[in-house]
Amino acid sequence: MKRSLSIALAFLLLSLPAIAQTAKSGIALHGDPKYGPDFQHFDYVNPDAPKGGELHMEGIGTFSTLNPYTLLGHGSDGAAGAGLVFETLMAGTADEPESQYGWVAESITVAPDKKWVSFKLRPQAKFHDGSPITPEDVIFSFETLRDKGHPFYQSYYKDVVKAEKTGPYEVKFTFRDGTNTELPLIIGQLPVLSKKSWEGKDFGANNLDLIMGSGPYEVVKINPGQSITYKLVKDWWAKDLPVNRGRFNFETIRFDYYRDMTVAHEGFMAGQYDFKQESAAKIWALNYESPALKQGNINKDMIRNYIPQGMQAFFYNMRRPIFKDLKVRQALNYAFDFEWTNKSAAFNAYKRLNSYFENSELAGHCLPTPAELKLLEPLRGKIPDEIFTQEFKNPTTNGRRQLNLRGCWRG
Repeated sequence: MKRSLSIALAFLLLSLPAIAQTAKSGIALHGDPKYGPDFQHFDYVNPDAPKGGELHMEGIGTFSTLNPYTLLGHGSDGAAGAGLVFETLMAGTADEPESQYGWVAESITVAPDKKWVSFKLRPQAKFHDGSPITPEDVIFSFETLRDKGHPFYQSYYKDVVKAEKTGPYEVKFTFRDGTNTELPLIIGQLPVLSKKSWEGKDFGANNLDLIMGSGPYEVVKINPGQSITYKLVKDWWAKDLPVNRGRFNFETIRFDYYRDMTVAHEGFMAGQYDFKQESAAKIWALNYESPALKQGNINKDMIRNYIPQGMQAFFYNMRRPIFKDLKVRQALNYAFDFEWTNKSAAFNAYKRLNSYFENSELAGHCLPTPAELKLLEPLRGKIPDEIFTQEFKNPTTNGRRQLNLRGCWRG
């Protein structure tokens, strides 16, 4: 009986299904990615967009390096558009948050316990000189950015214990633990550098030496302090990948440099470059009125976006006793006349936020749902009671320094 029981137990153990570790073409932080493994292009692109033409853009100040991954290159000394030369393991999308799809890597595998991630590189991936992209290049890129790149990367990769080659086209990244579920996507953003091209060179050097990349564009002309020109790589290996189809259509992209924003604006009004994204309310309201606008030589459009918005606010020093009183903080909020300020100083260009997650599905613009109440109930007494009964809205006025208290928390 003992022998029979042992055989039966061994058979049972051998018959148990193994925990699946499936390679996927895309990954999402939560749930499944929008696009399946057979998608042909992103929904927001025109896959048949014509290739060609020249795009002129503006740069501000000057530039002294073509390496966008150092402290200098990441700041005002970096050349505008330098990232066009490089590719990443995975590509993000403009129509879904926290999702990525294969670019240099054709697939990604995440451990069930989230303690490692591996990427299988595309055999056809190559740098601009025709040399293949290898696991050694990926490991070199990770270690170089971590040890010699912008300090940001040291913090970004702090929970990655090691990177190792696990196959002819495979690279595995091992994590300190499985608590940071975003790490697979963070590694997916890794730009791939050529290990061979950096041999004997100083990664942090501040110069205008050309850098080997594998991306859609390469630098073809530099006028130091004046302009930099990129040209679409004619035989770019990744042009027909689903993540790139319909993108990177301009034959040439040139950035002309201006010493400050005021001069750059005048350059735009004179037709010196093609596109300008405006962020100053006063300039938007007043400084585009011109014969060029009336004649249709300039198109002035406001484009609705669905990108979660950051916030501007006054922050209280909670170490000071006066600000520890909730009613004092609420009173200061009532004292701030947003409507009058927006009309008088910002030409009514701004919208007041009522959530830290404005312009996203995470914004709280209604009472808690039953599912949300399950999460909030244990916190009752530790958070404001109004959360359970009232939708939060900031105080409003009629714009004439008079408060309208309807719909506001009175505290």
